[in-house]
Amino acid sequence: MAALGDDLLRIVNQLQDLVFNTIGTDSLDLPQIVVVGSQSAGKSSVLENIVGRDFLPRGSGIVTRRPLILQLINVEPDESIQALPNSYQNPTQAGPNEWAEFHHIAGRRFTDFGDVKREIENETARVAGSNKGINRQPINLKVYSPNVLNLTLVDLPGLTKVPIGDQPADIEKQTRTLISEYIAKPNSIILAVSPANVDIVNSEALKLARHVDPLGRRTIGVLTKVDLMDHGTNALDILSGRVYPLKLGFIGVVNRSQQDIQGNRPMDEALKAESEFFRHHPAYRNIAARCGTQYLAKTLNQTLMIHIRERLPDIKARLNTLMGQTQQELASYGDMHFSGKEHRGSMILQLMTRFATSFISSIDGTSTEISTKELSGGARIYYIFNSVFGHSLETIDPTSNLSALDIRTAIRNSTGPRPSLFVPEMAFDLLVKPQIKMLEMPSQRCVELVYEELIKICHTCGSTELSRYPRLQAKLIEVVSDLLRERLGPASSYVESLISIQRAYINTNHPNFLGAAAAMSHVVSNKQERERQKLIQDERERREKKRLQEISNGDGPDDEEKGAGEEPVIRKLHSKAARSTSTVRDIGPGGLSASLNGNRSASPARLSMQGANPKDSFLNYFFGKDGAGMVSQPGTSPISSSLPRHVSQSTEPTFSGSIRRGEDKIAHRPALSDALLRGETSPKGLGFGLDSQFGENGEPALTEREAMETELIRALISSYFNIVRETIADQVPKAVMHLLVNHCKDVVQNRLVSSLYKETLFEELLYEDDGVKKEREKCEKLLETYREAAKIIGEVL
Repeated sequence: MAALGDDLLRIVNQLQDLVFNTIGTDSLDLPQIVVVGSQSAGKSSVLENIVGRDFLPRGSGIVTRRPLILQLINVEPDESIQALPNSYQNPTQAGPNEWAEFHHIAGRRFTDFGDVKREIENETARVAGSNKGINRQPINLKVYSPNVLNLTLVDLPGLTKVPIGDQPADIEKQTRTLISEYIAKPNSIILAVSPANVDIVNSEALKLARHVDPLGRRTIGVLTKVDLMDHGTNALDILSGRVYPLKLGFIGVVNRSQQDIQGNRPMDEALKAESEFFRHHPAYRNIAARCGTQYLAKTLNQTLMIHIRERLPDIKARLNTLMGQTQQELASYGDMHFSGKEHRGSMILQLMTRFATSFISSIDGTSTEISTKELSGGARIYYIFNSVFGHSLETIDPTSNLSALDIRTAIRNSTGPRPSLFVPEMAFDLLVKPQIKMLEMPSQRCVELVYEELIKICHTCGSTELSRYPRLQAKLIEVVSDLLRERLGPASSYVESLISIQRAYINTNHPNFLGAAAAMSHVVSNKQERERQKLIQDERERREKKRLQEISNGDGPDDEEKGAGEEPVIRKLHSKAARSTSTVRDIGPGGLSASLNGNRSASPARLSMQGANPKDSFLNYFFGKDGAGMVSQPGTSPISSSLPRHVSQSTEPTFSGSIRRGEDKIAHRPALSDALLRGETSPKGLGFGLDSQFGENGEPALTEREAMETELIRALISSYFNIVRETIADQVPKAVMHLLVNHCKDVVQNRLVSSLYKETLFEELLYEDDGVKKEREKCEKLLETYREAAKIIGEVL
C-alpha cells in the first residue's frame, strides 16, 4: 500500500511538474493540499514544522504575497554521511541528502535554507513589486529530504482585514479572490489553520472553506497555539469534532514561539517539546496520538494518497478531453508541412476552393456559420431590396417639388405665343420626365449597398486555417474585390438605362394609367367636396354668430328659426350637386375632349353677370354659353373673348383689352414707351397688370380654370409616376442580381484560379504568419504534454 501511495504521489508530482513547466497553470486540476489561514494564525510555522526547516519569510503585514507550491519529496538517506549531533544542528542548515530547488532557477541546489528564504523574498519582490500587493503567479519550490513525507502543499497569502502601510485598499478582496480560486477546485484538500486562543466561530479560514465545501468532506482543521490558551480552557471539544464537525477532523499542533524562532531553537527540540506537551497535558493526553506535527504530516500524506486514488480516473477523463480539444485546435491551424511545389499548389487550390465555397454559401444562406445576431449575406441583400430600396421608393412624393406656379408656367410655356385652346399634352410630358428622374438616385444607391455587402461577405470568408497565410488571404480578398468592382460599372449603367428608358417614351395608353377622363372626374369631385365643406363651415359660423348675438340680447333661437337657417345651405348643396351631375354627364366620350378643346370666353363670375341660366354646364365654362367665341362684351372683338395667360384674381380682361389699355397708357407717356422699346425699363411697372397674377405672399393667384388645369396635370403625373415606380421596384433588384451577384458567384472560382494559381507566387502566398506559427507550436507542445501526462497516468491505471 505504501509503495502504491508513493507511486501515486510521484505521479502527481510528475504531472504537476510537466503541466507547470509547459503550461504554467494547473489546467488538470491536480490533487493538492491548500493551506488557508488568517494573518499570524501560524500557517508558516505549521509548514516549517512539516518540512523540519526554517525557510519561509516572516515579518509584519502580508509576507506571503504569491502562492507557494511546495513539493516535499522523500529521498533515501546516504549512510556514508554521518548526521551531525542535534546540539549542532541549525534550523536553516540542510542535513545530509537534503536540498531545495526552485523552478525559476533550474539546476541550482540550495543547501542553506536561509538562502531559500531570501530567494523567496527576492522572487516575490521581482514579480509582485516592492509594495505589499499580491500576485497570482506561483513560486514552485521542491524540497528533497529523507525526513519528509511525499506531499504537495500550496501556501497562500494570509487573510487580513485592514490595509497596513502601502498595502492596496482592496487587499482583503484580492486575497479572498485568490484563495477562493484555489480552494474551489474539487481536487483540492483544504487545510484550514485557525488559532486555538481565538473563538472558533471567528475563524476566517473555516468560513471560506465552508463556502466551497459546505459538508466538510475535503477540509482538515488545524488548531495552532494550543499551548497559549487561557488557563482553565482547552480545545478538547473542538479536536473531538463536537463543536464544528469535519469529516477529516481537527488536529492540534504546538508551534515554536517567537523567542524560539529568534533564538534559532533546533527543530528536533521543538518537535519533542510539542510531543511532551500533548502527552502530559491532562485534557489532551488521551488524544495525544492524534495531535502534533508528525501526526499531521502522516495524516496529510495518507489523505492525499486516498484523494489521488479517488480522483485519478476523473483526471484521466479530463486529460482525454483536453487532448481532444487541443488536437482540434491544432487541426484548425494546420499541422501539415509542404516541401514540394506539388504539395504547395494543392494546398493553395484547396484554400481557394474553400474561400469561393464560403463566399457562395454566404450569399445563398447555406453557410454552416450563420450569424444569429445580425442579418448577413444573402439575407442582408434581400433586406436591401425589400426594405431599404422599397421604402426609399415609397417615400418619394411624385409632385412634392412641383408648385402650382411651376405647373402653370409649364402649361403656358408649352403653348408658345398662342393662347391655349385646351390643356396641352406637351406640358404633361415636360413635367413628368424630371419626376421619373427622381427614381434614379435610390436605384443607384441600391446597387451600391449590394456591392458593399458583397465586399463585407468577401472579408468574412476567411477560416482559421486560411489565417495562417495572411498574404494568401489578402490576395483572395483583393481578387474578389476587383471582380466586384468590375461588375459594379455594368450594373450601375444598366440601372441608369432603366430610368432613361422610362423617360424616353411616355406611354399614356398603359392600362393602369388614370387617363384624362378619370383624372378630370377626380378633380371635379375634389372641387365639389371642398365647396361643400366650405358652405357647411360658413353656415355653422353664421349660426354660431347669430346664437351668440341672441344670447347677448337675452333671446334664444326657436326651432323654426333653426330650421329656416339650415334650408339655404341644403338648397345650395342640392343645386351644387345638380350642376356637378350635369358636368360629369357632359364629360363623356366626347365631353372631355370638347371641354379641353374649347377656348376661354369669360370666368364663371362674368357668365353670371351676362345672364347665364342655371342649366349652364361645365362645358359652358370652357366654350362660353353658346359656343366658342359667342360670349363677348359690347365693343369687343371675338378674339378678345379668350382668356389671357396673365389674369387677375378679381377680373379677367380680354387680351386685346389689356393691350389697348396698355397702349393708351403708353400713348400718354411716350418717354416710357421709348424706354420699353429700348429695353431699359421693366414692363412690370408700366401698368400692364402683370403684378395682378400674384397674391400677397407671392403665391400664384389662379383662376378657376387654371386651378382645374393644375390639379388635372398633378393627378396625371402622380398616376404615371406610380406606374413607373412599380416597374423600377421590380426591375432594379433583378438587374442587380443578374449583373452583379449571380455573375460574381458563377465566375469567382475561375477568377481566383486564373489570377493566383501560379508557381511563382506559391512561396509568397504560403508565407505563414509569425503569430499563428507560434500559436500552432504552442498547441503542438501542449498536446505533447497531455500525451506524456496520459502515459504517466497509464502506469498505474
